[in-house]
Amino acid sequence: MLNSMTGYGKGAATSNMFAVTVEIRTVNHRFSDISIKAPRYLVPLENDIRKAVSSEIKRGKIDIFFQIEQQGDTGMGPELNRPVADSYLKLFRQMTEEYGLVGDVSLELLVAQKDVITTREIDIEKSDLAHLAMQALNAALQALQQMRAREGEAMQKDIVSRFGNLRGMLLDVEKRAPGVVTEWQIKLKERLARLPDDVSVDPQRITQEIAVFADRCDISEELARFASHLDQSESVLESDEPIGRKMDFIVQELNREANTMGSKSNDSELTQIVVEIKAELEKIREQIQNIE
Repeated sequence: MLNSMTGYGKGAATSNMFAVTVEIRTVNHRFSDISIKAPRYLVPLENDIRKAVSSEIKRGKIDIFFQIEQQGDTGMGPELNRPVADSYLKLFRQMTEEYGLVGDVSLELLVAQKDVITTREIDIEKSDLAHLAMQALNAALQALQQMRAREGEAMQKDIVSRFGNLRGMLLDVEKRAPGVVTEWQIKLKERLARLPDDVSVDPQRITQEIAVFADRCDISEELARFASHLDQSESVLESDEPIGRKMDFIVQELNREANTMGSKSNDSELTQIVVEIKAELEKIREQIQNIE
């Protein structure tokens, strides 16, 4: 079953101390690009987060957002950095004496200095935060995969339908192709018949021209390869592995064969069918760009 590269998932986990919410957004991308936006104290979990995501999502631009709220006394909060505060206080009083200034150091001045007030962070290894974060992440991944699978199922139905259209068009080309040389031969004979009687025509040269034209218009190899690529695409679509890149390559090859058929056609009806084939291939290509 196909998976879309576009999706959204949200998960949450709570305890007496924390409430963790995780949101994951994915869009199409040639490779796997994971971006994690989380509080600094979750940095020790980054490798675990990436492994969990990579095991589920093989390709795409993946943005992961962590939001953490305190539910009770977690030990986190503002903290006085006493050595730094003492140093600033000593410095300010020294400046007052040396410059003959009046007044004492205010609280507002002291707490405004850098690193006097710091934030006491939680020790993630000694709390349940790591477990909650991974639990919320897994819930978000599950919701994301469900959405990607639903979109992928709809995309697969559309792609299968369009490949069916291509098979019908291929049959039309196969029916039309043999008649191109025959019609050209008839038209050539009609033109020769209209020549004046005193103009000589070399039958051997005419036979050679017909043979050259037939060889130039022969698209039997292109038809065989096109049909083979269609068979391959059906097999790939049934795979349980990510198939986006494989399908992109197959569509490129189908388009290559269609271009060659168009350049060899020398027939307006055949050219029109090839144009329709290329239009259908472009619609398939647009869908495949969003397949994992």
